Amino acid sequence: MARGQLRIFLGAAPGVGKTYTMLQEASRRAGRGADVVVGLVETYGRRHTSAMLGDLEVLPRRTVAHRGAEFTELDLDAVLARRPELVVVDELAHTNVPGARHAKRWQDVHELLDAGIDVLTTVNVQHLESLNDVVAQITGVRQRETVPDGVVRAAEQVELVDLTPEALRRRMAHGDIYRPEQVDAALGNYFRAGNLTALRELALLWLADKVEEQLDAYRADHGISATWETRERVVVALTGGPEGETLIRRAARIAARGRGADLMAVHVTRDDGLAGADPATLSRQRVLVESLGGSYHQVIGADVARALLEFARAVNATQIVLGASSRGRFAQLLAAGVGATTAALSGTIDVHLVAHERTARGVRNRRVPVALSRGRRLAGFATAVVGLPALTGLLRLAPALSLTTDILLVLVMVVGVALIGGLGPALFTAVAGSLLLNWFFTPPFGNLMIDEPDNLLALVIFVVVAIAVSWVVDQAARRTTQAARAGADAQTLAMVAGSVLRGTRPLPALLERLRETFTLRSVTLLEAGVVVAYAGDQPCTSPADADAEVKVDDDLVMLLRGRPLAAADRRIVEAFAAQSAVALRQERLAEEAAAAKPLAETDRMRTALLAAVSHDLRTPLAAAKASVASLRSADVHFDADDRAELLATADESLDRLTGLVSNLLDMSRLQAGALGVTILAVGAEEVVPRALDDLGPAGRAVVTHLPGHLPALAADPGLLERVLVNLIGNALRYSPPDRPPAVTAGALGDRVELRVIDHGPGIPADRWEHVFLPFQRLGDRDNHTGVGLGLALSRGLTEAMGGTVVPEETPGGGLTMVITLPGVP
Repeated sequence: MARGQLRIFLGAAPGVGKTYTMLQEASRRAGRGADVVVGLVETYGRRHTSAMLGDLEVLPRRTVAHRGAEFTELDLDAVLARRPELVVVDELAHTNVPGARHAKRWQDVHELLDAGIDVLTTVNVQHLESLNDVVAQITGVRQRETVPDGVVRAAEQVELVDLTPEALRRRMAHGDIYRPEQVDAALGNYFRAGNLTALRELALLWLADKVEEQLDAYRADHGISATWETRERVVVALTGGPEGETLIRRAARIAARGRGADLMAVHVTRDDGLAGADPATLSRQRVLVESLGGSYHQVIGADVARALLEFARAVNATQIVLGASSRGRFAQLLAAGVGATTAALSGTIDVHLVAHERTARGVRNRRVPVALSRGRRLAGFATAVVGLPALTGLLRLAPALSLTTDILLVLVMVVGVALIGGLGPALFTAVAGSLLLNWFFTPPFGNLMIDEPDNLLALVIFVVVAIAVSWVVDQAARRTTQAARAGADAQTLAMVAGSVLRGTRPLPALLERLRETFTLRSVTLLEAGVVVAYAGDQPCTSPADADAEVKVDDDLVMLLRGRPLAAADRRIVEAFAAQSAVALRQERLAEEAAAAKPLAETDRMRTALLAAVSHDLRTPLAAAKASVASLRSADVHFDADDRAELLATADESLDRLTGLVSNLLDMSRLQAGALGVTILAVGAEEVVPRALDDLGPAGRAVVTHLPGHLPALAADPGLLERVLVNLIGNALRYSPPDRPPAVTAGALGDRVELRVIDHGPGIPADRWEHVFLPFQRLGDRDNHTGVGLGLALSRGLTEAMGGTVVPEETPGGGLTMVITLPGVP
């Protein structure tokens, strides 16, 4: 049986018309003769959406009882039994009520697809798991219902239902999305023009990535390796040389000419594992690329040009930027350079060869491989000086050996000297060995003349082979030394990365690791003459105090104290220095973000407060004004009962207004850190009755159980009373009449718990934290009955007293709010 196909209608925000467009498609398919049913659609009372249901067959929903309340969900079994060709299932990210077959609606959809049924569904961009944090930063609202990106990406079709922010706000103002009493708060919070613009961009970019994935899959399935210039991608090749910064900036300018172009930097590492590029330079260039909005990549290949082109084709690059060759003309005649080879093999990819300061310097600036140590070279010469006479003496004692055998034995000596001392001692051994062979073993003996042409040819071949073997052995020895050095450097850098990643503050860990690695007394990071970080006993306050100095950039320098820095160690220390600059920048960004967070939270709260003033204060103000205006009116005569009722209405409205303003002011003080808290020893038996008295007649129904031996609480009596009034009032609002809420207390170690218990419908566990967010009245769901500001204020006041407020499930159904505060012995 073929699997069903999934089509998702993606929107940037509630109200853009996802469900409407989905129902349009369902009606179109039904009109063409397809068997279409509606499994579940949420209209939220929107008349245009409701009208689109038309003549479509709507399956009854399944009723689920949970915590004393009834909820309706998709009847999955009914859909499977009906087996239509196409089913409409709204809100893919929805969380099912506990007790359903699956926890998430997208899992219901997967079961329908497995049964061979096509599905139409909807989802908003804020419900995508990968964008959850981004959306929370933009809107200040963290979505609790999310769907994995892979589920949406796996859909056969994803269609964007787009609407401009201005059109969506007009639709909101006309009452086409939320009820009139919710419009002001929505337009002032979630549906601000900036929020909607950012969400729209997220939706467009996410869908563009999805389209790109589909294009890549199509090209791979059809074996298309040629570049399709659907999007400008500029690849800059880095060698690790100082010219890299010039190339990066040139590539960034090229990418900037095409809006939305991608910048990618790539370094090709030799596949023999040997160190080639300077890691410190590459680190600095990586930082530069990322600061320009690009990405850094590293690939391995034996042929740099081919590896570069393979990478460029894999990412569908349109342009490649390389540095012009610094090799001399003679070298270019012998072998084409990377730039020329890349240009010749690039095909449809444009190649830019950029001139730089090092272009004309030729082979003189090419890096010479690290030579063997002076001690090894001296040992090689000593071996030649001692070994050649000794070998000559042994050969003269065995006159039966032929000249060929003598030549081979001397060649072994040459190879041995090359292994010990490198090319110089080996060449000396080869020349000296040829002279000894000529003098002692080639007729006529005792002079450098050679009678037979064969012997002359044998000695010439010996010299050529000896030189060639010496060069090969020397190169192998050098490569071995380089490989060992590269391995040690890689291990050190791996330790650096590990210490940085594991630490909460990467910069001190990085400097301490450098100090330990090179046994230094101190390592100091100096910026414009000021010590910004150091590790060890005493920081260096100036370069004159240091044994070694490594410049990081124009303002930043690393000073090392303890011993002079060996030339072989400088490259790895420069890598440390480059990483320290990155770590310093990250720490400063983290500090700036931490400093900006309270300001952003204060701004968000200020916006919420303004929205509350315009929305939540309207009802009590209107009621009080109407009552007072009626009493002052000379046109109507009121008897004593009517006057008393109007005064009671005004009094009640003003009390509500006073309570709301007090909550708003306290929340504002909490956010500003200006709330005065006076901690005293207070007994639960004192504060709980006062809170119940504040609730009036309703508070008399609350059941209390306060043990007499309970320790006192360390709290502000007034603030704790406010917390209890809010929590008990909320419990009274949701408790059934026959099961009033209860307040209990108990000691737990050195802390005291106060529990406010209700037996109402409760709240799903994944929504517990949501109820503590102030002014959360938005989203696809009708949540106008939310708890508003009270719970947010209660938690804030309790935390200001050093306590916590956490929700728990009430056994048998309901919600328990647990206040935990320090006890007083």
